[in-house]
Amino acid sequence: MLRSHVFPALLGFVSLTALATAAEVPVTVAQRPDLKAVFGQVESRDVVPARARIGGTVTSLSVEEGSAVKAGDVIARVVDDKLALQLNAVDARIKAIQAQLDNAKVELDRAAKLLAGGVVAKTRVDLLQTQFDVLTNQLIASEADRAVLVQQQSEGEVLAPSPGRVLTVPVTKGSVIMPGETIARIAGGGYFLRLSLPERHAGHIKLGDDVIVGSRGMTDLSKDAPLGHGKVVKVYPEIANGNVLADVEVADLGDFFVGERTRIWIPVAMKTVVSVPAAAISTRAGVDYVTLANGKVEVPVILGQRFDDKGTASVEVLSGLGEGDTVMTP
Repeated sequence: MLRSHVFPALLGFVSLTALATAAEVPVTVAQRPDLKAVFGQVESRDVVPARARIGGTVTSLSVEEGSAVKAGDVIARVVDDKLALQLNAVDARIKAIQAQLDNAKVELDRAAKLLAGGVVAKTRVDLLQTQFDVLTNQLIASEADRAVLVQQQSEGEVLAPSPGRVLTVPVTKGSVIMPGETIARIAGGGYFLRLSLPERHAGHIKLGDDVIVGSRGMTDLSKDAPLGHGKVVKVYPEIANGNVLADVEVADLGDFFVGERTRIWIPVAMKTVVSVPAAAISTRAGVDYVTLANGKVEVPVILGQRFDDKGTASVEVLSGLGEGDTVMTP
């Protein structure tokens, strides 16, 4: 007897709770940007080649594809064996000139003493002074030649011209290269996304436009959270092959590969959008439904883009609802 009174009471309580938590939300019709889905390709602002300044053989190579470098890092060493032989020849010439110079100094000092005693003529002293000056200048010239060879040897160190990441290393240890040949290509200056749109959208792209950037792997926006948002920072003034190019700046692109592609949604026009809160959508057997407040009838709908409407997760309804409809949210 007690059970027969308690059970209807519980049913009534549950019904009142469901009615209290359910809400009727009118379908929203508003003008929103028409987002065009395109592919954006990761590019680096600078691709700088690290070149060899002298010709020779690559004796050491300290980087590979993907290595991070700083400006001034030694990434390779090139050795020209002829420079060492030339340096030995210059050192021998310097020693010979130095020996002649020491002898000329002794003879000049001796002649100066004899001139003071009236034993030799002044012309003899002048001749020895000239020889001493010539040898001094020859020594200075040889030391300058040696400095040039030492500088050339030091230029065998191939330095990274800027900080960044190594893209390619077209040489290997032991390769014979010529002066000016590329040892490595370095991507630096940060990353951005370059996208290409049909020229019919060229008039709608503006600097500062907000774009949505999809996650890596080019997954669908409705199934995976986007990587983030970016801004159009450059629109190229030339249309090539029916496409216009634009650059988009996005934070935290460091994990992407240079040349990797990802999905981008960029506004190209305005359109009338019918939308409901995402909470009003239920899915069964792969079909999306909403419940109309009038008669509590479920109707199938075709959904479009998801977006944030003043802090509420909303979804575009392409078919099944219209202006004036009211839906139920749980």
